[in-house]
Amino acid sequence: MGKSNVYFTDMHVTLRENLQQKLARLIKKAGIEKLDFEKKYTAIKMHFGEPGNLAFLRPNFAKTVADVVKEQGGKPFLTDCNTLYVGGRKNALDHLDSAALNGFSYLSTGCQILIGDGLKGTDEVLIPVENGTYVKEAKIGHAIMDADIFISLSHFKGHELTGFGGAIKNIGMGCGSRAGKMEMHSSGKPGVNKAKCVGCGSCQKSCAHSAITITNRKAAIDHTKCVGCGRCIGVCPTDAVEPGSSESNNILNCKMAEYTWAVLHGRPHFHISLVVDVSPFCDCHAENDIPIVPDVGMFASFDPIALDVACADAVNRQPTVTGSLLEKQGHEHHDHFTDVSPDTNWKSAIDHAVALGIGNKEYELITI
Repeated sequence: MGKSNVYFTDMHVTLRENLQQKLARLIKKAGIEKLDFEKKYTAIKMHFGEPGNLAFLRPNFAKTVADVVKEQGGKPFLTDCNTLYVGGRKNALDHLDSAALNGFSYLSTGCQILIGDGLKGTDEVLIPVENGTYVKEAKIGHAIMDADIFISLSHFKGHELTGFGGAIKNIGMGCGSRAGKMEMHSSGKPGVNKAKCVGCGSCQKSCAHSAITITNRKAAIDHTKCVGCGRCIGVCPTDAVEPGSSESNNILNCKMAEYTWAVLHGRPHFHISLVVDVSPFCDCHAENDIPIVPDVGMFASFDPIALDVACADAVNRQPTVTGSLLEKQGHEHHDHFTDVSPDTNWKSAIDHAVALGIGNKEYELITI
């Protein structure tokens, strides 16, 4: 397999071209117009930012991508799936409220927002993963799988479990339903926090395997019957049902790659990453620390693997921002992401994704 093309432009502007116009030129140069968008539903997968976090991508960038899709006759929508953890995006209503709080609306983006896995994070499609080592059926948000074309628009930053959050993280983890996210995070099964449980019985009603009983107004899960589907997590109104967290980071990365394969396989896709506000941790945090490196630029490719590697290489070439967590951690590992989160290994996701045939880690960087 030859090298994949990755297109790049920096964040400098002129009086004739602003950043949105530059992004549009980048993705057109990278070949997005080669896709047949005519009357096609197009999912633009991005992260709307946890309330309190200010490092997420501005809605203006989403509008630029949506406008290009509409120019080609497509029907774009912005999408993300609900989170596994407790926060501002654990169900569709809170998720939409959080998106609106962070500036995402039809007026600001030029398209509608659909939460991929529905109201409670249980609206999913089971996608068989051919040659999957860890995942046999990926649980992907229904609306995302209904789309004809898939575009990822990623904020490239550090991540405390996966090393960095780029295209693979945005696609694989981001498109998993709540049960899918639990599968990636853990090989175990959920448990019940008795202090939070009110004995309402919602989890018991949702369990197809009779694994949940209610005794003295407290739920209990029989792990000999539980299959780990995670639907009880989605329906619990008090977040008393909690996921396990027994998986190693390397296996998490491999499962994430297999979920990425499930999302992309068999349909047209295109990928964009902005290496700006490179915070040390995920945008799922309700806060963000100062960037670890200066802003780099915007990248685009048909190959999400080559895109992630190109972005990682670009970050590792950057100097450290004074006073950042990266400076405090030092450079023992000679990799900015491992220096920030020493227990991570982002290359495990890349290597597994290559083995699955998703893309190529060898790339040619084309600067415009």
